[in-house]
Amino acid sequence: MGDVVDRGKYSHGRKVSELEQALAGYTGARHALGVNSGTDALSILLRAAGIGPGDEVIVPAFTFFASASAVTMARATPVFADITADGDYALDPASVEAAITERTKAIMPVHLFSQLADMGALLELARKHGLMVLEDSAEAIGMRWDGTHAGLLGSGGVLSFFPTKTLGALGDAGMILTDDDRIAEQASVLRHHGRMGKTIDHIAGISNLSGVSGTNSKMDDIQAAILMARLSRLDEDIARRRVLADAYTERLTGADGVLAVPRPVPRSVPSDPVFYVYLIEVEHRDALVAHLAARGIGTETYYPRTLHTQPAYAEEHGGRSHPRAEAASRRTVALPLYPDLTEAQIDTVCAAISDFYAEG
Repeated sequence: MGDVVDRGKYSHGRKVSELEQALAGYTGARHALGVNSGTDALSILLRAAGIGPGDEVIVPAFTFFASASAVTMARATPVFADITADGDYALDPASVEAAITERTKAIMPVHLFSQLADMGALLELARKHGLMVLEDSAEAIGMRWDGTHAGLLGSGGVLSFFPTKTLGALGDAGMILTDDDRIAEQASVLRHHGRMGKTIDHIAGISNLSGVSGTNSKMDDIQAAILMARLSRLDEDIARRRVLADAYTERLTGADGVLAVPRPVPRSVPSDPVFYVYLIEVEHRDALVAHLAARGIGTETYYPRTLHTQPAYAEEHGGRSHPRAEAASRRTVALPLYPDLTEAQIDTVCAAISDFYAEG
C-alpha cells in the first residue's frame, strides 16, 4: 500500500499489472485484464466478444441482476432460461436449447454459490448450434472443470472482487479472463475510453483499432495492492471455507422436509467446488430470516426476485414461467460464511435454526 502512495500512481499502474500477471498465473489465463468492477468486466467482455444490437444472449432467470444488465449495456437482448433441478442453481441445458432462436449469439452460464454449471453439456450445446459461451464466473475464483479454471472454458469469463467475494477488495474491482487474443485486445481498448489515439502497450502486438468507443473502467492500484496481499492466502481461505461448509452440513443434515443443504452435483469430469456462499433451501424462508435477525445472526437472500420478473424485463418476459428459478427465489437463504467464522458460531446459527422449526 505504501508503495502505491509513494509512487502517486493510483489507477491502472504497476500494482494492477502485478495483479493481472499473478491472476493469469493462478487461473492459467493467457490474458487477465483488471477493471473497476465485476459488472464492468462482464459488459466489456460481451462487447469485446462482438455482442451487440440484434443479438440475443441466454442467461439464467435466477442470478444477480448484472448478468442481464451487462447484456443490455452491450445493446443486446437477454433471454432467460430456467435453472436445473440438480441444486447447482445453474442454467438447465434443455431450457437453454428451447430458448435458442436465429438471433441467439451466446450462452452465458453463471457459476453461483459453490460449484460450476454443467459446462460439458452447455459447451456441447453451443457447438451444436454454433454459439459462443461467455461465462459469468464472477463468484467462481478457484473453481475448475477438469483442471481448467472457470471463465476459460468458453471464449472468456470474469472475476468480481467485491468485498464479500472469496477474494475481495475493500471496494469494487473486477477482471476479465480470456485465452482469445482478439477479445483481450478489444477489451483492453474498451476499458480505457476506447481508441483515443493513445498507445496501449500492455498486450504485445496490439493492432490499431479505430472508431471504438469505450469507457473509464480502470482498476485502482490501491485495490490491486490489497488483492495481491490477500491472494497469498487465497487457497488457505478456500480450504477454510470448505471446512466451515462441512461443519454446517454435518449439523443441518437430517432436517429433511423443511431444509435442504448444498450438495456437489456429480459431473463427468473432476470439478472443484469453492464455497463462496453456503446456501440452504428452507420452508418459511422470510420468517426464518426474521427469526435469525432477532438473534443477531445476519443472512443474505439470493435472489428474492427472478430476472424475468424484474421491472426492467417484466414487460417482455414476465408472462413466461421458469418454475425452478421461481422456487429458488422463494426458498434460498445464505448463512454466515467467512474464513474467520468459528465452529462455535456455526453451532449458534444451527441451534437458532433448529429452534425456529421446533417452534413450528
